[in-house]
Order: sequence, then C-alpha cells, then structure tokens
Amino acid sequence: MSFSGTLAFAFGSTLLLFPLLAPVRAQQLSDLDRERDQQMLRAVGDDVLKHYYDPKFHGVDFKAELAAAKQRIDKATSNNMAISSIAAALDSLDDSHTFFLPPRHPIRHDYGWQYQMVGDRCFVTQVRPKSDAEAKGLKPGDEILAVNGIAPDRDIVWKLQYLFGVLRPQPSLRLDLRDPAGNKRTLDVAARIRETKLVTDLTLANGAGDIWNIIREEESEAHLMRARYAELGDALLVLKVPEFSFSVLEVREMMDQARKHKALIVDLRGNPGGSVETLQYFAGDVFDKDVKIADRIGRKESKPQVAKGSHNPFTGKIVVLVDSKSASAAELFARLMQIEKRGIVLGDRSSGHVMESRHYSEQTGSGTVIFFGVSITDADLIMTDGKSLEHVGVTSDEVILPTAADLASGRDPVLARAAELLGVNMRPEDAGKLFPYEWPEQ
Repeated sequence: MSFSGTLAFAFGSTLLLFPLLAPVRAQQLSDLDRERDQQMLRAVGDDVLKHYYDPKFHGVDFKAELAAAKQRIDKATSNNMAISSIAAALDSLDDSHTFFLPPRHPIRHDYGWQYQMVGDRCFVTQVRPKSDAEAKGLKPGDEILAVNGIAPDRDIVWKLQYLFGVLRPQPSLRLDLRDPAGNKRTLDVAARIRETKLVTDLTLANGAGDIWNIIREEESEAHLMRARYAELGDALLVLKVPEFSFSVLEVREMMDQARKHKALIVDLRGNPGGSVETLQYFAGDVFDKDVKIADRIGRKESKPQVAKGSHNPFTGKIVVLVDSKSASAAELFARLMQIEKRGIVLGDRSSGHVMESRHYSEQTGSGTVIFFGVSITDADLIMTDGKSLEHVGVTSDEVILPTAADLASGRDPVLARAAELLGVNMRPEDAGKLFPYEWPEQ
C-alpha cells in the first residue's frame, strides 16, 4: 500500500478542455483496438466502483462518467483519444491518488528539461546537457508562461506533466518564456525520441533478453532514488530523501548517521511520497513514544496510522524542507513535525496530494498481453488537528522561495537558511552543490 506512486499526481476536471493534440505517430483505431480500449475502461471502472474509499464518490455520478467515456471511445479516431477518455472518467473524482495507468508507449520521450511551480510561478529547473532544449537556449531560471498555449499554475502543472508525459507524449513542445531579466521569447523544443520494441518478450525463450533490459532500467531507477547525505562536521547532517521507499533497516542506517550529529535537515523537496511503512519508520525514529500520524478513513472502517517510537531516537533539532513537488507521505511527515512541535518546515507550500492508495494491475489479450492498471484511493487521512492535507498542502513555517536568478546560477537559499537556523554557516552557492541533479539514462 502506498501514499503515492510514480504517477501520483492529479489532473483536474479541465483535462477535456485541452486541445486535441496530434500524437507522435497517428494511431487510427481498428475494431480490435477500440474493443481493447473499451475493455480497459470496463476493468478500471469496475476496480474504482469496487475499491474507492467513498461509496458516494463525492456526489459524482461515476457510472454516468463511465458511460460518457464509453461513448467518447466509440467516436474516437485515435488510440490516444480513447486512452484520454479513460483518464478523464477517473479525473471526474478530482482525487490526487485515483488515476489511470495506461499501457506503456513503445516510443520513449525525453524532453530534456524539468520544471515546477515555485510559489505561484512556474520555472525551468534543469536542462539536460546536449539536448535540443540546451541547443535552443532554454535555461534554468526561465519562467514558463505557457506550454503549447496552456498557462501553468498549481492546479494545471500536474495535468501538463501527466498529459505530455503519459497520455499524449509529443515530438516537441512550444514554450512561451520569460528570462530572469524580463525578456520574453518563444521556443519550439524537440524531444529526444527512442523507439522500443512494440512487443516485449519476458519468456527468455530463444535467447530473448528483454527481461534483462527491464532489470537494468529498474537498477538505474533505484540508483536515482537512493538517499544521499552530506555531513557538516558533528553539527549537522543533511539527508536528502527522494521518495519514501526504504526498508526499516535502511531507515535505521540513515538515523544511525543522524545520531552522530547535533542537528538534522530532512530534504523532502521533490519527494512524491511512497509507502506507509517507510513513513512510519522515519517518524518513529525521531520520537521516543508512539505518535499517531493520522486517522485512516476507509470505505468500511477507520483506524489510526501510528508510528512506533524508537528506544534510541534521534533527539537533535530537525528542519524539514518541502517544495511544490513534495507530496503525500512527504507532506504527512512534514506536517507531523509541525503538529508535534518536533521540527520546523522551510520552503514552498507542498502539493496537497495526500491520500492513501493501492495500485491494481490489469491486462487484456492472450499470447500478446497488454498491461495497464489503475491507482485507487482507498482511504482519506485526517491528521490529529482534524484536517486533511488533500488539496491544501503543508504551509511552511518560513516560506523561502528561490528566485529566477537563484535557479539560473544553481544557488539554494532554502538549504542555506535551514543550515543557518541550526547554527551552521553555508552560502547558497555551496548549498546548491551538495546534491547535484542526476539525469536518468536515455
């Protein structure tokens, strides 16, 4: 069970208002394709009807939404349009953790740049070396005014990432930009496109090695998602946690390092969440008593989520860093530190994507099988202040936002300020070098 997954972000009810974008490769629907899409709709619809935590579906007539999606698929002229209709049906619930996991595209896209909200503005944060984005002059610190004509805000930015990254990858994106000096420009930035096998052979028969490619991809992902830390003498440990996906032994090793220092910075910026268990391990290791994280409000029952206190907890000062991409379990940990007055939170307001969900795997076909799935919220989480963080997020005790100039030069004023509060002098320039960004392999 998890609070979030690799695709755990919301895409609100305006999805169908987006223009119908041309797919990378036009996919005219055959009768077989259309029937497969209808089968996927029925499967994910049945899963949501059976497992969604709120049997009243927030007052949404979900069966009517499924019926409307069926009609749209009947009229769809491409597979991408049909897939988007399935996603839109789940979108009607306006739930950050309930979303469609479509079949994997046989064509991989790397746009070569990363972006996120900083306060109420959207900025480029990373540009891949030797990418078309770099060649066209895109730079960290450029403010994004529109992507393919759509102006990003805190509600829409997640929709854009889901739309262009999962549902309808594009050969290029048009960016309306403003640089740190205030100059506006428009760029058409091409994605790096890599074709993969349309059919993946997992049988190991006749020398097929597709399974080893999948294993290598998983190993690369695991490397990127490892925890990293920086020691600043015995005064401070900075622990960067990219997601909550660690075992109890791994968390204990991190806390063993922390106990060698007087203070701890837990950097949860960009952390999308993860497993309930990892959250409980982290929370338990900074308290000497059992602490309730939240009440889990499910479809049939409610029960508390409790972190068991440690016999040897970290007892020093704690500062937690969050940003607009901090989600789910990361948000719960940050808010728990505030409620229990165990630490303070610095940075931006977090994403407000906080529910508990389970992924359901589905497939269609025989012989050649198409895999897909759905993430379904099976519980709301009410913290001990009587509130849910869904659509709200965590408001930092001290809001600190990097400027466009900070992003352009690689400075990290948030981490520098956290160190200052804990008695350690660190320049923003040096803070920005502690954890260099690592790009996934292409």
